Amino acid sequence: MQTNVGATDKRVRTALGAVAGSLSLATLVGAAPLPATAGPVLGIVALAMLGTALTGTCGLYSVLGVDTCSVSPGDRR
Repeated sequence: MQTNVGATDKRVRTALGAVAGSLSLATLVGAAPLPATAGPVLGIVALAMLGTALTGTCGLYSVLGVDTCSVSPGDRR
């Protein structure tokens, strides 16, 4: 798969992944007043966000034809 996640998108995904991960852990230890099922769901969201930020590739973007990467089409990624 080609890189389709740009620098700003990576920063946003990293921040959202960190927040979701923190909320997930807080929910799992009982420090956040969220339902018990929110912990694992937020954990999965955090892993997905951080994973796509790390790899620079988003499967949903590929399906939808979205590309936030600023590299021009003729250049290598």
